Amino acid sequence: MASSLNETVPDDATKTTKRDYESNILGPDGDKLAIEDMNGRERQIEEHGIQKFNRLGWKRLTIVLIAEAVALGTLSIPSTFATLGMVAGVITCIGVGFLAIYTSYIVGRVKVLNPHITNFPDAAHLMFSKLGCGRFGYELVTVMLGLLLVFLGASHCLTGTIAFETITESNTCSIVFAVVSAVILFLLAIPPSFTEVAILGYVDFASILIAVGITIIGTGVESTNSSHGLSNVNWSAWPKPGITFSEGFIACTNIVFAYTITLCQISFMDEMHTPSDYMKSIWSLGFIEITVYTLTGALVYAFVGQDVKSPALLSAGHFLSRLVFGIALPVIFISGSINIVVFGRMVHGRIFKNSYIRFINTPVGWITWLVTILITVIVAFIIAEVIPFFNDLLSIMSALFVSGFTFYFPAMMWFLLLREGPITTPKNIALAILNAFIFVIGILILVAGTYTSIQDIIDQYHAGTVSGVFSCKAS
Repeated sequence: MASSLNETVPDDATKTTKRDYESNILGPDGDKLAIEDMNGRERQIEEHGIQKFNRLGWKRLTIVLIAEAVALGTLSIPSTFATLGMVAGVITCIGVGFLAIYTSYIVGRVKVLNPHITNFPDAAHLMFSKLGCGRFGYELVTVMLGLLLVFLGASHCLTGTIAFETITESNTCSIVFAVVSAVILFLLAIPPSFTEVAILGYVDFASILIAVGITIIGTGVESTNSSHGLSNVNWSAWPKPGITFSEGFIACTNIVFAYTITLCQISFMDEMHTPSDYMKSIWSLGFIEITVYTLTGALVYAFVGQDVKSPALLSAGHFLSRLVFGIALPVIFISGSINIVVFGRMVHGRIFKNSYIRFINTPVGWITWLVTILITVIVAFIIAEVIPFFNDLLSIMSALFVSGFTFYFPAMMWFLLLREGPITTPKNIALAILNAFIFVIGILILVAGTYTSIQDIIDQYHAGTVSGVFSCKAS
């Protein structure tokens, strides 16, 4: 089936066929639903489901990845530049970006070589099986991925609350705006197919580019028209004076958070009709992310200086902040809903892995799907109210979860699943060094990032700089 982007389904060995799905291993124990055991109606539902979830081409994959990845991370980048300075900010943005492209290549390669896996936990089962603990790895990564996706939903719910407060400038309790944000996330998460979500992805991508563009132009014009012009902006090439270890590490983890390419990659690729095309999407997304993040961070920081706020849209001035938050509403909610859909698909697919209900094309399938995403949104709403501050929420997610999915898990995949031939060959030595370096980075972010994020949260509560849990004022 061709997509709306004129991506025809090629007739070659890399095409995902009906036979591939019939032989799919739907769980870590290899359970599957045999087509031959179905009656006529069940067979028809199964085949319709296969067609429904096998329509994604590389162009639409790029859009879905952009919608999932280029979102809240963009809004936190300028404040990280204010902490790290221009030089370290640019180097970190570009360096982490290329590492993320490489680790995405590894994850995608694992999917291409193992067509039966449907999400990151399935890949973890393969990887940990090499260590003799496949089931443990599967359950561990399932919990990690599930928590991260729900936390991402929470961060979008929080950002939506901030956006509505900024736009309306009303005295309405912020919990009301949080509820409204949660309802919007739920409604946008109803379509279960990523091919359908990709249509919203175009709106999402345009939304973030326009919002960031207006922010850059607005802050630039305001700085230029100030009494001393751009020369009066207090930006620096070097880290801000008196920077603490916690501040520096939180800034770095916020940049790491922006490059969450691998998180949903396998889930998206599972709907591709030609999975081997995935690197076209990864290269496209990688360069878009590096360009958008680096330019946004550098320019907004250069125009605003140390006073830059997070989310960055708050730095555009009174009127423009309201305008750009309105423009950014699609990216806030569409990107958040994609994470909820991925989580819902993972949970729903696991519960009904041996049933055609998993295809969500029957009344029972739709009812169970709606219940799944409703519970997910409610949990995300609660998290957003418990941790009501933007940077630390992103930082703790990066430390606990993104460190694994972007760094140390892909590095382990190369050693355990992808390495070919003796480790002593020149190519393998070079790749071993690179992947060992990536693994160490991931562990460092996990340990130090978690400590600094929690400590900063405690310090902010003690200092009274953030609102309380379920209070009527967002921070």
